[in-house]
Amino acid sequence: MFEDNIKRLEEVQKIAGFSDAEIELMKSHTQITEKELEVDGVTYPAWRIVHNRALGPGKGGIRFHPDASIDEVKSLSFWMSLKNSLVGLPMGGGKGAVKIDGKNSSPELLEKVSRAYAREFASVIGEKKDIPAPDMYTNGQIMAWMLDEYEKVVGHCAPGVITGKPIELGGIKLRADSTSKGGVIVFGELSKFYDLDKSATVAVQGFGNAGYHVARMLSADGYKVVAVSDSQGGIYKEDGLDIEAVAQTKEAMGSVTSSVECDRVTNGELLELDVDVMFLAAMENQITDKNADQIKAKHIIELANGPITLDADKILNDKGVVIVPDILANAGGVLVSYFEWCQNLSGGLFDERYLANKLEDMMTDSFSRVYNVANEKKISLRQAAYVVAMKRILVAEKLRGNIK
Repeated sequence: MFEDNIKRLEEVQKIAGFSDAEIELMKSHTQITEKELEVDGVTYPAWRIVHNRALGPGKGGIRFHPDASIDEVKSLSFWMSLKNSLVGLPMGGGKGAVKIDGKNSSPELLEKVSRAYAREFASVIGEKKDIPAPDMYTNGQIMAWMLDEYEKVVGHCAPGVITGKPIELGGIKLRADSTSKGGVIVFGELSKFYDLDKSATVAVQGFGNAGYHVARMLSADGYKVVAVSDSQGGIYKEDGLDIEAVAQTKEAMGSVTSSVECDRVTNGELLELDVDVMFLAAMENQITDKNADQIKAKHIIELANGPITLDADKILNDKGVVIVPDILANAGGVLVSYFEWCQNLSGGLFDERYLANKLEDMMTDSFSRVYNVANEKKISLRQAAYVVAMKRILVAEKLRGNIK
């Protein structure tokens, strides 16, 4: 996966004229920490990686997934550097993972692993050093366990060390659906430039937290969400799904595929549906050179990190598909995490309406800057997002004297 990122950097170098030294700096990681967490006689590989701190402390989630790897975490931390830079945050990029089945493990095991992670990585995280948050198969409760264990290790309260916490421990309400909200805001901006109205049909791959909320928001706003999927498969209904009914079915039966009065589709078939807009809210590498030619959606919003490979990206661009890249489309989550961190450090309280408006302003401004560069240079939105994000990081590195 990180090899794809290196190739993307080299591609952007040709567009923006970055020097070899600048590209080499972007390819490197500031800090790579690898541990083995021992819990009940079993060891779980774990990582915390910071890609860059030129703009500020590392910031990014922790995922619990059986396929987690150092290559994946390196890529995710790299994307976090770009994402945080793109939306104007005073933060660098960090990411963490534990190689464990977070979806199917018992709460007791998850608590032990969470506390072990906080103990083992206590020396490399911190309120002004590197700030974790929830990611795939982690949540507010896991963040609460980690916060508690970290504070025991350091011997003082440090609410800003972790974001995405329960409200009672310093979290903020807006965090629950912030990734989806940011994606919907970006989609709204995209619609203005590409003549998408409420007649547009939408499919959502992935019906976890982000996928469910984006489907709910779009459906409530009058869009026709015709297909959704989870890890067990998907469902399709030509005249639109009742998203709340689908959510209730998933809660009761474990999968959207148990929904009635709709057609069953595989995740692969969902990706190839003839729809106007596709939201990718599942895993990395969902669209590759193997299926890119079969993609019929005219617009793709990447709520997941890295759902389209480099080769697939080129195929889709040649077909005229407009892709809103992950570092822009899913930035709502880290923006609200930043709001939470600011509140924790200041000890103040922010009005929820003010934060909601701030989220919209920052997402809208970020889209505008990316769109303008793409339009000016006649490049893709992803290439433009990389140019905008990298320039800010590299200016900071030059000011620090790390590159000439």
